[in-house]
This record gives sequence, structure tokens and C-alpha cells, in this order.
Amino acid sequence: MSQAIPKLVTFDEFAAWRPEGGRYELHDGIIVEMAQPVGDHEDVVGFIARKLTVEFDRLNLPYIIPKTALIKPSNSMSAYSPDVLILNRLNLVNEPLWKKESTVCYAASIPLVVEVVSTNWDDDYYTKQGKYEVIGIPEYWVVDYLGLGAKKFTGNPKQPTISIYELIDGEYQVTQFRGTNRIVSPNFPELNLTAEQIFQAGGFPTS
Repeated sequence: MSQAIPKLVTFDEFAAWRPEGGRYELHDGIIVEMAQPVGDHEDVVGFIARKLTVEFDRLNLPYIIPKTALIKPSNSMSAYSPDVLILNRLNLVNEPLWKKESTVCYAASIPLVVEVVSTNWDDDYYTKQGKYEVIGIPEYWVVDYLGLGAKKFTGNPKQPTISIYELIDGEYQVTQFRGTNRIVSPNFPELNLTAEQIFQAGGFPTS
């Protein structure tokens, strides 16, 4: 029995097709429909977005968190829709796809990206981490509030973990936070937030 080979789609084709509503990404030319997140996942996303917005507003930084913007790695048939994406408005004039496609390509536009882990945890830990590193995004959070990732990411035994990747000399260096650990953000060093507070937002019981 033969298996149909899916037709690869260019970013332009994907952008022209992408419908209103729903959430879609392009993974190496394949359109992927993202599952509707569960409520706890959305609680965590909303909590993080609120805390980060308060912080960059306090610092009077020219940042925004868009609702449905995409990140497109250069020379790639991929485009990602992060859970939380902070954009530097001052650099959006340099983004060729921003006006028509609400899509960014350059690290100077993207101070920080957050992905909140769901069942497809390997995308966040492996695929997107690699792509974001190549773009040069300076800070990337993987928030695994259920401890779904591999033990090298979530400990043994597995537990809720926040991995913060900081770009140093072109490569990501990761620091992991659990429990009452205070989050250390390279972009927001005065951020007063613990891993436990984020996990509680997702309904995860803490000791």
C-alpha cells in the first residue's frame, strides 16, 4: 500500500492560505494545525504575558506582545506562532513581512520568546530551540508546567521546570528553574517572579 507524500508549501503559500481563527504553523513546508490548548495551559500563558507586560511597561520599553504574529527563520520553509512573543516595535520597520503578514524574521525585533509545553514537547525543546538559536533570538523560555519533557530537561524524577536559554557567543546556554527558584531573565533582570508562581497559575499543586 503506497503512502501519499504531502505537498510541501512555501511560506508565501502558507501566508495566503492561513485562515482567520485557529492556530497554524509551518514546519519545514508542512502545515500543522495546533491543537486547542487546555485551560491550564492558557492560564500559564496569560500569567506570563501579564507579568512580562508589567515589567517592560515599568521600564518604558517600546515592546508589544502581539496576538497572532509569526516567527519565520530566514531561508526556511517554517513559521512558528509562539505562546508569548515580545516584539521591539522600533525594529518592525525593518521587517519585510510585518506589514502584510504580521511576521518577523530578525533577532533585533524579538527580545524574548516563551513556549509553554504541551504534548508536543519535543518541538519546543529541540526544533524551536534550534531554529530560534539560528535566528539569534537572545532569550527563549520553555515553560514545562507539567514536567512532560525528557528527564534531561525536567529532572529525575520529572518535575515542573522552566528552562531559560540565553544566547551567548551565538549559542544557547540553558539555566533551569524549579520550585521557589527566582526566575533569572537576561532581558528583565529585576523581574520578581518564581517558577512556583508560574506553575500555580496552571493549577499545579505546590508544597
